[in-house]
Amino acid sequence: MSENVPVNAIETTLTIAQALQEYESVGITELADEVDLPRSTVFNHLKTLEKNEYVVNEGGSYRLGCRFLKLGAKARKHHDVHEIARQEVNHLANETGEISALLIEEHGLGVFLHRAEGKQAVHIDSYIGQRIYLHGAALGKAILATLPREQVEDIIAKHGLPELTTNTITDRGELFRELERISDKGVAFDDQERLDGLRSVAVPITDGEDNVLGSVSIAGPSSRVQDERFRETFPSKLKDIVSLIELNMTYS
Repeated sequence: MSENVPVNAIETTLTIAQALQEYESVGITELADEVDLPRSTVFNHLKTLEKNEYVVNEGGSYRLGCRFLKLGAKARKHHDVHEIARQEVNHLANETGEISALLIEEHGLGVFLHRAEGKQAVHIDSYIGQRIYLHGAALGKAILATLPREQVEDIIAKHGLPELTTNTITDRGELFRELERISDKGVAFDDQERLDGLRSVAVPITDGEDNVLGSVSIAGPSSRVQDERFRETFPSKLKDIVSLIELNMTYS
């Protein structure tokens, strides 16, 4: 069987669509500069996307259309953990006043399936569908610590260990030592490793055979999330909630 060959036109369309997500709206010339493609090429792909209602043209400025939402919602339904965990994520946010989130691993990156904000929550850059590096957040490290070593090695080989803040773990050996600690304690901590000023705590969700399904977190500003709240209160709440999620997953 011959090796699969990428279809260049599709790759170009995906590159343009992915670049669009970084803008509220953008003109053709600016977008062409961003993706380093001829203006005529970007124009033709945008027109195709517009014709199929995946982008909206507002006087020559383009933005992503809501038709992408249907695709994302359909993709999310493939993860049973979302339907069961989302109410618990909402509960955690309401109870703590902070941010709570559900993350899964896909193609070696973390994907936010759900997030909720409590009354005191700070507004950060995370959103449903956003993909993040696993090594730089408590949510991601909780997942990595539960994956087979060989799979973690593959993820590092593919995505590396880029520095997101000065606190990010970028050394392979240090990361594996951290993952061992997480595996032993069943909880992961992020002390401003993905975003400056933000601390988070996360616990992995597993099935009855110890396969990781995702992770749940609580996150807040380092000025509020510290000491006992960071090291004891949040981990305890998360472990209780994850036990409930796993029980409901088993008997749903």
